[in-house]
Amino acid sequence: MLNTVLGRDQSVGKKILVATTNPGKIAELRAMLDLDVQWVGLSDFAGIGEIKEDGASFAENARKKATEYAKATGLCTIADDSGLVVDELGGAPGIKSARFSGKKEKGEDRTLIDHRNIAKVLRFLEGVPKEKRTARFVCCLCLASPEKVLVETQGTVEGLIAEEEIGENGFGYDPIFFVPHLNKTVGQLTAEEKNAISHRGNAIRKLKPLLAQLLKTL
Repeated sequence: MLNTVLGRDQSVGKKILVATTNPGKIAELRAMLDLDVQWVGLSDFAGIGEIKEDGASFAENARKKATEYAKATGLCTIADDSGLVVDELGGAPGIKSARFSGKKEKGEDRTLIDHRNIAKVLRFLEGVPKEKRTARFVCCLCLASPEKVLVETQGTVEGLIAEEEIGENGFGYDPIFFVPHLNKTVGQLTAEEKNAISHRGNAIRKLKPLLAQLLKTL
């Protein structure tokens, strides 16, 4: 049951696993959800295996990670899967966004892969006019207990693919994702500006009242 896996230790509060080794993602969730929860990450569990993301959609991958890590740790788990969907490319890179230009080699800098992925998207869109460069970032979040899926949300942000990289902030495809109403790429936004409009921020905002209500039932 949810109250069992979250625990009742008042000295540490209720504990939820965020299925990532990225401390930035954990900090982002903590700040945006602002709930009485002790957040832990995968790095807190030595030797835990990696869940293969082989679903056919962002939602399937998020659901698989949340349910399997919850079973492995005994904790309620939040997992996400996200990526870039480009209409002119038939939805690509999609669920393969992080590995669009190939798998990350051991020890390879993540930023090098980001630039390769960006270069591949720009190459495929070479000569495509602005009005056909429509795209969106998609983020699916799933909260699961070891027994079942509890909450799922999705967030998106619409934009256009720029013709070149602009801006040095963010990560992934941020420098080529142009947000028309801001007249900037996501790579030009501050962290606060990005969180206000981002796909992940929108998914987290939908999650917050649902999770807060769940916590009240414990």
